[in-house]
Amino acid sequence: MSVLKITNLHASVEGKEILKGVNLKIKEGETVAFLGPNGHGKSTLFNVIMGHPKYEVTEGSIFFDDQDVLSLSVDERSKLGLFLGMQLPSEIPGVINSDFLKAAVNARREKPISTYNFYKILDQATKELKMPFDLATRSLNEGFSGGEKKRNEILQLELLQPKIALLDEIDSGLDVDAMQVVADVIKKEQSNGRGFLIISHYARLFDLIQPTRAIVMINGRIVLDGGPEIFKRIDQTGYEFIKTEYGIEIEKEDQDMNKVSIGSCAVKESIK
Repeated sequence: MSVLKITNLHASVEGKEILKGVNLKIKEGETVAFLGPNGHGKSTLFNVIMGHPKYEVTEGSIFFDDQDVLSLSVDERSKLGLFLGMQLPSEIPGVINSDFLKAAVNARREKPISTYNFYKILDQATKELKMPFDLATRSLNEGFSGGEKKRNEILQLELLQPKIALLDEIDSGLDVDAMQVVADVIKKEQSNGRGFLIISHYARLFDLIQPTRAIVMINGRIVLDGGPEIFKRIDQTGYEFIKTEYGIEIEKEDQDMNKVSIGSCAVKESIK
């Protein structure tokens, strides 16, 4: 069983420290809800794990299957079995979506996949995600709606079959029906033993996919690690209990934390 282990991780961007000693272990087969107010380091952690050059690691380590992740290039991290579903997928004019996906699949194979077999699995995956097949013939994400971009990220997940997937607000931009489609694919991958670490604004997604754990990041550190009751409590009451029960002051607190639901993006107020 593959394990992603993060120890005392510190990271900065443009000289400002964002991660301030992150300790976390994720096992293949787990589904972990990743919660916390905006601006406290969740997306930064994902970018550091995958090797975004904007972020500088100043202390600590990341190991996956006993390999030093921080010593590897981005493509090598992907080949290990790590995957990032991005919050804001880039539009890349001139790069055909299907060509990009086929190149990504082949990068993980010793022998290139045949065109016939590739389009066979691509057709099946697009049908599962209820995506128009003609999206495969268009430039990568160019002119895609927000929901189409997010489904295209899940399409990559299906084709690449990572061991652990990091999903950054994969449900934003999805209507209720599309969220159900994405959740169904995630559940299928859960049954295949895929591991997930998922940032979301919405308790609805977590209700659909049933995480096995929930963790909370505050001020660049993991401050809570427990069962799914954590995300349910946060959705109902906000993050105020972390201050009152654990004595942790929440930096960047520019909103009433009692009124902010999961993700601290003020998507909705908790029901009184």
